[in-house]
Amino acid sequence: MRKLFFLALSTLSILSCSGLKTSTDKNEAPTLKFVDAVEVPYNTEFKNTLVGGLSSIDYDADNELYYFICDDKSSFNDARFYTAKIPLQSNKIESVDFQNVVTLKNAKGESYSDYDKFPDTSSDPEELRYNSKTKTVAWSSEGARVVSKNTTILQDPTLQEATLNGIYSDTYTLPSNLKMKIEEKGPRNNGVLEGLTFDKEYKTLYTNIEEPLYEDGAKATTSAGGLIRFYQFDVKSKQNTAQYAYLLEPIATEPIPANGFAVNGISSILYYDQNRLLTVERSYSVGRQSCSIKVYLSDISKATNVKNMASLQNQDIKLATKKLVLDMDDLGIFIDNIEGITFGPKLSNGKQSILFVSDNNFSDKQKTQILLFEVE
Repeated sequence: MRKLFFLALSTLSILSCSGLKTSTDKNEAPTLKFVDAVEVPYNTEFKNTLVGGLSSIDYDADNELYYFICDDKSSFNDARFYTAKIPLQSNKIESVDFQNVVTLKNAKGESYSDYDKFPDTSSDPEELRYNSKTKTVAWSSEGARVVSKNTTILQDPTLQEATLNGIYSDTYTLPSNLKMKIEEKGPRNNGVLEGLTFDKEYKTLYTNIEEPLYEDGAKATTSAGGLIRFYQFDVKSKQNTAQYAYLLEPIATEPIPANGFAVNGISSILYYDQNRLLTVERSYSVGRQSCSIKVYLSDISKATNVKNMASLQNQDIKLATKKLVLDMDDLGIFIDNIEGITFGPKLSNGKQSILFVSDNNFSDKQKTQILLFEVE
Protein backbone atom coordinates (compact mmCIF):
# COMPACT_ATOMS: atom_id res chain seq x y z
CA MET A 1 0.00 0.00 0.00
CA ARG A 2 1.37 3.40 -0.94
CA LYS A 3 1.19 6.89 0.50
CA LEU A 4 0.35 6.49 4.13
CA PHE A 5 0.82 10.21 4.48
CA PHE A 6 4.02 9.62 6.59
CA LEU A 7 3.20 7.76 7.24
CA ALA A 8 9.35 -20.06 16.32
CA LEU A 9 10.17 -22.58 15.15
CA SER A 10 13.53 -23.27 17.14
CA THR A 11 16.23 -24.78 14.97
CA LEU A 12 14.19 -26.37 12.20
CA SER A 13 15.57 -25.87 8.71
CA ILE A 14 13.76 -24.02 5.92
CA LEU A 15 13.58 -24.14 2.16
CA SER A 16 14.33 -20.62 0.87
CA CYS A 17 11.46 -18.27 1.70
CA SER A 18 8.79 -20.89 1.51
CA GLY A 19 8.45 -22.30 4.98
CA LEU A 20 9.77 -25.31 6.83
CA LYS A 21 11.06 -28.60 5.53
CA THR A 22 9.61 -30.19 8.65
CA SER A 23 6.78 -29.03 10.87
CA THR A 24 6.46 -28.31 14.55
CA ASP A 25 3.63 -29.54 16.75
CA LYS A 26 0.46 -27.99 15.34
CA ASN A 27 -0.27 -26.43 18.73
CA GLU A 28 3.05 -24.58 18.76
CA ALA A 29 3.57 -21.04 17.51
CA PRO A 30 6.82 -19.16 16.91
CA THR A 31 8.28 -16.58 19.25
CA LEU A 32 10.15 -13.75 17.53
CA LYS A 33 13.00 -12.08 19.41
CA PHE A 34 14.26 -8.74 18.10
CA VAL A 35 17.96 -8.81 17.21
CA ASP A 36 18.94 -5.79 15.08
CA ALA A 37 17.76 -3.09 12.69
CA VAL A 38 19.42 -0.95 10.02
CA GLU A 39 18.22 1.77 7.68
CA VAL A 40 18.82 2.28 3.98
CA PRO A 41 19.48 6.04 3.77
CA TYR A 42 16.86 8.24 2.15
CA ASN A 43 17.54 9.02 -1.52
CA THR A 44 20.03 6.17 -1.89
CA GLU A 45 20.82 5.65 -5.58
CA PHE A 46 21.83 2.40 -7.24
CA LYS A 47 22.61 2.04 -10.95
CA ASN A 48 20.85 5.32 -11.75
CA THR A 49 17.67 4.40 -9.88
CA LEU A 50 16.20 5.78 -6.67
CA VAL A 51 16.08 3.14 -3.93
CA GLY A 52 12.84 3.46 -1.97
CA GLY A 53 9.33 2.10 -1.82
CA LEU A 54 10.61 -1.38 -0.93
CA SER A 55 7.36 -3.25 -0.35
CA SER A 56 8.53 -6.87 -0.16
CA ILE A 57 11.52 -8.96 0.83
CA ASP A 58 12.35 -12.56 -0.09
CA TYR A 59 15.39 -14.77 0.42
CA ASP A 60 17.11 -17.16 -2.00
CA ALA A 61 19.02 -19.43 0.39
CA ASP A 62 21.05 -21.15 -2.33
CA ASN A 63 22.63 -17.89 -3.45
CA GLU A 64 22.30 -15.98 -0.15
CA LEU A 65 20.46 -13.30 -2.10
CA TYR A 66 17.51 -11.11 -1.15
CA TYR A 67 14.82 -9.81 -3.49
CA PHE A 68 13.03 -6.49 -2.96
CA ILE A 69 10.22 -5.22 -5.18
CA CYS A 70 9.85 -1.45 -5.52
CA ASP A 71 6.32 -0.02 -5.55
CA ASP A 72 7.29 2.89 -7.78
CA LYS A 73 4.53 3.30 -10.38
CA SER A 74 7.29 4.24 -12.85
CA SER A 75 7.17 7.78 -11.50
CA PHE A 76 10.86 7.95 -10.55
CA ASN A 77 12.23 5.05 -12.61
CA ASP A 78 10.80 2.05 -14.46
CA ALA A 79 8.87 -0.55 -12.42
CA ARG A 80 11.59 -2.78 -10.95
CA PHE A 81 12.97 -5.07 -8.31
CA TYR A 82 16.35 -5.17 -6.59
CA THR A 83 18.61 -7.94 -5.37
CA ALA A 84 20.93 -7.49 -2.40
CA LYS A 85 23.31 -9.23 -0.04
CA ILE A 86 22.74 -8.71 3.70
CA PRO A 87 25.73 -10.21 5.50
CA LEU A 88 25.31 -10.97 9.19
CA GLN A 89 28.20 -10.66 11.61
CA SER A 90 27.72 -11.91 15.19
CA ASN A 91 23.96 -11.98 14.52
CA LYS A 92 24.00 -8.30 13.53
CA ILE A 93 23.22 -6.80 10.12
CA GLU A 94 26.59 -5.79 8.73
CA SER A 95 25.29 -3.95 5.65
CA VAL A 96 22.72 -3.94 2.84
CA ASP A 97 24.69 -4.37 -0.38
CA PHE A 98 22.55 -3.98 -3.50
CA GLN A 99 23.68 -6.30 -6.31
CA ASN A 100 21.35 -5.61 -9.22
CA VAL A 101 18.22 -3.77 -10.36
CA VAL A 102 15.84 -5.44 -12.82
CA THR A 103 13.17 -3.68 -14.87
CA LEU A 104 9.82 -5.48 -15.00
CA LYS A 105 8.30 -5.84 -18.47
CA ASN A 106 4.69 -6.31 -19.58
CA ALA A 107 3.39 -9.07 -21.88
CA LYS A 108 4.49 -7.01 -24.91
CA GLY A 109 8.05 -6.85 -23.62
CA GLU A 110 7.77 -3.15 -22.82
CA SER A 111 8.46 -1.21 -19.65
CA TYR A 112 5.41 -0.05 -17.73
CA SER A 113 4.23 3.53 -18.19
CA ASP A 114 4.35 6.35 -15.66
CA TYR A 115 1.04 6.18 -13.77
CA ASP A 116 0.70 9.97 -13.66
CA LYS A 117 0.86 10.20 -17.46
CA PHE A 118 -0.54 6.91 -18.77
CA PRO A 119 -2.33 5.09 -15.92
CA ASP A 120 -3.92 2.48 -18.20
CA THR A 121 -0.52 0.99 -19.11
CA SER A 122 1.17 1.39 -15.73
CA SER A 123 1.51 -0.99 -12.78
CA ASP A 124 1.67 -0.75 -8.98
CA PRO A 125 4.10 -3.49 -7.83
CA GLU A 126 3.42 -4.70 -4.29
CA GLU A 127 4.95 -8.11 -3.55
CA LEU A 128 7.50 -10.47 -5.13
CA ARG A 129 8.53 -14.04 -4.33
CA TYR A 130 11.38 -16.06 -5.79
CA ASN A 131 10.63 -19.60 -7.00
CA SER A 132 13.75 -21.73 -6.52
CA LYS A 133 12.33 -24.61 -8.59
CA THR A 134 11.66 -22.64 -11.77
CA LYS A 135 14.21 -19.83 -11.19
CA THR A 136 11.47 -17.28 -11.78
CA VAL A 137 9.66 -14.68 -9.69
CA ALA A 138 5.97 -14.17 -9.00
CA TRP A 139 4.87 -10.59 -8.43
CA SER A 140 1.65 -8.69 -7.85
CA SER A 141 0.35 -5.33 -9.04
CA GLU A 142 -2.38 -3.71 -6.97
CA GLY A 143 -4.09 -1.90 -9.83
CA ALA A 144 -6.16 1.23 -9.33
CA ARG A 145 -9.77 2.32 -8.90
CA VAL A 146 -10.24 6.09 -9.13
CA VAL A 147 -13.80 7.21 -9.76
CA SER A 148 -14.52 10.93 -9.52
CA LYS A 149 -16.36 13.65 -11.36
CA ASN A 150 -13.43 14.36 -13.66
CA THR A 151 -11.46 11.11 -13.66
CA THR A 152 -12.16 7.40 -14.04
CA ILE A 153 -9.25 4.96 -13.78
CA LEU A 154 -10.01 1.25 -13.63
CA GLN A 155 -6.85 -0.84 -13.66
CA ASP A 156 -7.29 -4.47 -12.62
CA PRO A 157 -4.78 -6.02 -10.23
CA THR A 158 -2.48 -8.65 -11.69
CA LEU A 159 -0.48 -11.63 -10.49
CA GLN A 160 2.33 -12.46 -12.86
CA GLU A 161 5.34 -14.67 -13.37
CA ALA A 162 8.58 -13.27 -14.76
CA THR A 163 12.12 -14.39 -15.48
CA LEU A 164 14.98 -13.20 -13.31
CA ASN A 165 15.61 -10.63 -16.05
CA GLY A 166 12.13 -9.18 -15.52
CA ILE A 167 10.68 -10.61 -18.74
CA TYR A 168 6.98 -11.52 -18.57
CA SER A 169 6.36 -15.26 -18.78
CA ASP A 170 2.82 -15.97 -17.52
CA THR A 171 -0.23 -14.62 -15.69
CA TYR A 172 -2.40 -16.09 -12.96
CA THR A 173 -6.12 -15.99 -13.74
CA LEU A 174 -7.74 -13.79 -11.12
CA PRO A 175 -11.34 -14.44 -10.03
CA SER A 176 -14.07 -12.02 -11.03
CA ASN A 177 -14.33 -10.50 -7.55
CA LEU A 178 -10.89 -8.94 -8.07
CA LYS A 179 -11.98 -6.97 -11.14
CA MET A 180 -12.19 -3.20 -10.69
CA LYS A 181 -15.64 -1.71 -11.20
CA ILE A 182 -17.09 1.79 -11.50
CA GLU A 183 -19.81 0.97 -8.96
CA GLU A 184 -18.80 0.18 -5.38
CA LYS A 185 -18.32 -3.53 -5.96
CA GLY A 186 -15.16 -5.59 -5.92
CA PRO A 187 -11.84 -4.24 -4.63
CA ARG A 188 -11.27 -0.88 -3.01
CA ASN A 189 -8.61 1.41 -4.40
CA ASN A 190 -5.23 0.87 -2.74
CA GLY A 191 -6.53 -2.14 -0.81
CA VAL A 192 -6.02 -5.07 -3.16
CA LEU A 193 -3.20 -7.62 -3.62
CA GLU A 194 -0.57 -7.03 -0.93
CA GLY A 195 0.86 -10.30 0.38
CA LEU A 196 2.25 -13.20 -1.64
CA THR A 197 3.86 -16.49 -0.62
CA PHE A 198 4.56 -19.98 -2.00
CA ASP A 199 4.12 -23.20 -0.07
CA LYS A 200 7.31 -25.20 0.55
CA GLU A 201 6.89 -27.29 -2.62
CA TYR A 202 6.07 -24.29 -4.84
CA LYS A 203 2.84 -25.99 -5.87
CA THR A 204 0.53 -23.46 -4.21
CA LEU A 205 0.63 -19.69 -4.17
CA TYR A 206 -1.24 -17.63 -1.59
CA THR A 207 -2.11 -13.96 -1.84
CA ASN A 208 -4.41 -11.61 0.05
CA ILE A 209 -6.26 -8.37 -0.33
CA GLU A 210 -5.38 -5.68 2.17
CA GLU A 211 -8.88 -4.37 2.81
CA PRO A 212 -12.38 -5.87 2.44
CA LEU A 213 -14.14 -6.13 -0.90
CA TYR A 214 -17.12 -3.76 -1.01
CA GLU A 215 -19.48 -6.74 -0.96
CA ASP A 216 -17.80 -8.20 2.12
CA GLY A 217 -18.49 -5.24 4.37
CA ALA A 218 -16.89 -2.16 5.86
CA LYS A 219 -13.21 -1.45 6.25
CA ALA A 220 -11.59 -1.74 9.67
CA THR A 221 -12.29 1.10 12.09
CA THR A 222 -10.93 1.91 15.55
CA SER A 223 -13.84 -0.06 17.04
CA ALA A 224 -14.16 -3.03 14.66
CA GLY A 225 -12.11 -5.06 12.23
CA GLY A 226 -13.01 -5.95 8.65
CA LEU A 227 -13.23 -9.21 6.69
CA ILE A 228 -10.60 -9.74 4.00
CA ARG A 229 -9.90 -12.76 1.80
CA PHE A 230 -6.92 -15.04 1.28
CA TYR A 231 -6.70 -16.39 -2.28
CA GLN A 232 -5.14 -19.79 -2.98
CA PHE A 233 -3.79 -20.59 -6.47
CA ASP A 234 -2.49 -23.71 -8.14
CA VAL A 235 0.95 -22.75 -9.48
CA LYS A 236 0.84 -25.12 -12.46
CA SER A 237 -2.58 -24.16 -13.81
CA LYS A 238 -2.44 -20.54 -12.53
CA GLN A 239 -6.07 -20.93 -11.37
CA ASN A 240 -7.71 -19.80 -8.15
CA THR A 241 -8.65 -22.91 -6.17
CA ALA A 242 -9.92 -21.51 -2.87
CA GLN A 243 -10.67 -18.35 -0.90
CA TYR A 244 -10.74 -17.97 2.88
CA ALA A 245 -12.06 -15.22 5.13
CA TYR A 246 -9.87 -13.55 7.76
CA LEU A 247 -10.93 -10.98 10.35
CA LEU A 248 -8.65 -7.96 10.71
CA GLU A 249 -8.07 -6.26 14.04
CA PRO A 250 -9.50 -2.77 14.60
CA ILE A 251 -7.29 0.22 13.73
CA ALA A 252 -4.80 0.60 16.58
CA THR A 253 -5.06 4.33 17.31
CA GLU A 254 -7.50 7.18 16.68
CA PRO A 255 -6.41 9.55 13.91
CA ILE A 256 -5.73 13.22 14.63
CA PRO A 257 -7.90 14.93 13.55
CA ALA A 258 -10.69 12.43 14.22
CA ASN A 259 -11.80 12.43 10.57
CA GLY A 260 -8.25 11.90 9.30
CA PHE A 261 -6.94 8.96 7.32
CA ALA A 262 -6.58 5.66 9.19
CA VAL A 263 -6.24 2.06 8.02
CA ASN A 264 -5.51 -1.47 9.12
CA GLY A 265 -4.85 -4.30 6.69
CA ILE A 266 -2.53 -7.20 5.89
CA SER A 267 0.61 -5.88 4.21
CA SER A 268 2.46 -9.19 3.83
CA ILE A 269 2.10 -12.94 4.38
CA LEU A 270 4.62 -15.78 4.72
CA TYR A 271 4.08 -19.54 4.46
CA TYR A 272 4.85 -21.19 7.82
CA ASP A 273 3.77 -24.79 7.44
CA GLN A 274 0.79 -26.74 6.09
CA ASN A 275 -2.33 -24.54 6.11
CA ARG A 276 -0.62 -21.92 8.27
CA LEU A 277 0.59 -18.47 7.30
CA LEU A 278 2.32 -15.68 9.16
CA THR A 279 0.28 -12.53 8.52
CA VAL A 280 1.52 -8.98 9.02
CA GLU A 281 -1.23 -6.55 10.03
CA ARG A 282 -0.14 -2.96 9.49
CA SER A 283 -2.15 -0.17 11.16
CA TYR A 284 -1.57 3.53 10.54
CA SER A 285 -3.39 6.66 11.66
CA VAL A 286 -2.71 10.29 10.72
CA GLY A 287 -1.22 12.17 13.66
CA ARG A 288 1.22 9.36 14.55
CA GLN A 289 4.33 8.90 12.44
CA SER A 290 4.97 5.28 13.36
CA CYS A 291 2.86 2.28 12.40
CA SER A 292 1.46 -0.41 14.67
CA ILE A 293 2.60 -3.79 13.39
CA LYS A 294 1.24 -7.10 14.63
CA VAL A 295 2.27 -10.51 13.31
CA TYR A 296 -0.14 -13.44 13.64
CA LEU A 297 0.05 -17.14 12.94
CA SER A 298 -3.08 -17.83 10.90
CA ASP A 299 -4.56 -21.28 10.24
CA ILE A 300 -6.88 -21.93 7.28
CA SER A 301 -7.25 -25.69 7.79
CA LYS A 302 -10.80 -25.43 9.18
CA ALA A 303 -11.83 -22.23 7.41
CA THR A 304 -14.74 -22.28 4.97
CA ASN A 305 -13.84 -22.08 1.29
CA VAL A 306 -15.76 -18.92 0.32
CA LYS A 307 -14.68 -18.95 -3.33
CA ASN A 308 -18.26 -19.16 -4.59
CA MET A 309 -19.71 -16.65 -2.12
CA ALA A 310 -20.42 -13.27 -3.67
CA SER A 311 -20.54 -11.69 -0.21
CA LEU A 312 -19.32 -12.62 3.26
CA GLN A 313 -21.97 -10.58 5.03
CA ASN A 314 -24.56 -12.53 7.03
CA GLN A 315 -22.91 -15.83 6.14
CA ASP A 316 -22.47 -18.78 8.50
CA ILE A 317 -18.80 -19.47 7.81
CA LYS A 318 -15.68 -20.46 9.68
CA LEU A 319 -12.91 -17.87 9.55
CA ALA A 320 -9.18 -18.47 9.45
CA THR A 321 -7.96 -18.62 13.03
CA LYS A 322 -5.15 -16.40 14.25
CA LYS A 323 -2.74 -16.21 17.17
CA LEU A 324 -0.60 -13.17 17.98
CA VAL A 325 3.13 -13.94 17.86
CA LEU A 326 4.62 -10.42 17.75
CA ASP A 327 3.47 -6.90 18.60
CA MET A 328 6.16 -4.49 17.41
CA ASP A 329 4.77 -1.78 19.69
CA ASP A 330 6.38 -3.77 22.50
CA LEU A 331 9.89 -3.38 21.07
CA GLY A 332 10.35 0.19 22.28
CA ILE A 333 11.78 1.39 18.95
CA PHE A 334 10.36 3.39 16.05
CA ILE A 335 8.66 1.12 13.52
CA ASP A 336 7.68 2.41 10.10
CA ASN A 337 5.52 1.04 7.28
CA ILE A 338 6.37 -2.70 7.35
CA GLU A 339 5.45 -4.29 4.02
CA GLY A 340 7.61 -7.40 3.68
CA ILE A 341 8.58 -10.53 5.63
CA THR A 342 10.86 -13.48 4.84
CA PHE A 343 12.71 -16.31 6.51
CA GLY A 344 16.43 -15.61 6.26
CA PRO A 345 19.54 -17.70 7.01
CA LYS A 346 20.40 -19.51 10.22
CA LEU A 347 22.04 -17.27 12.79
CA SER A 348 25.44 -18.11 14.30
CA ASN A 349 23.66 -19.64 17.31
CA GLY A 350 21.87 -22.08 14.99
CA LYS A 351 18.48 -20.45 15.28
CA GLN A 352 16.31 -19.41 12.34
CA SER A 353 16.07 -15.75 11.35
CA ILE A 354 13.17 -13.70 10.02
CA LEU A 355 13.61 -10.31 8.35
CA PHE A 356 11.15 -7.48 7.71
CA VAL A 357 11.38 -4.45 5.42
CA SER A 358 9.54 -1.13 5.56
CA ASP A 359 8.39 0.97 2.61
CA ASN A 360 9.33 4.66 2.93
CA ASN A 361 6.99 5.73 0.11
CA PHE A 362 9.91 7.83 -1.21
CA SER A 363 9.26 10.27 1.64
CA ASP A 364 11.96 11.98 3.69
CA LYS A 365 9.63 11.68 6.69
CA GLN A 366 9.68 7.86 6.54
CA LYS A 367 12.38 5.23 6.79
CA THR A 368 13.48 2.15 4.87
CA GLN A 369 14.16 -0.26 7.72
CA ILE A 370 15.49 -3.82 7.68
CA LEU A 371 14.56 -5.60 10.92
CA LEU A 372 16.18 -8.87 12.01
CA PHE A 373 14.51 -11.31 14.42
CA GLU A 374 15.49 -14.64 15.92
CA VAL A 375 12.88 -17.40 15.85
CA GLU A 376 12.59 -19.38 19.07
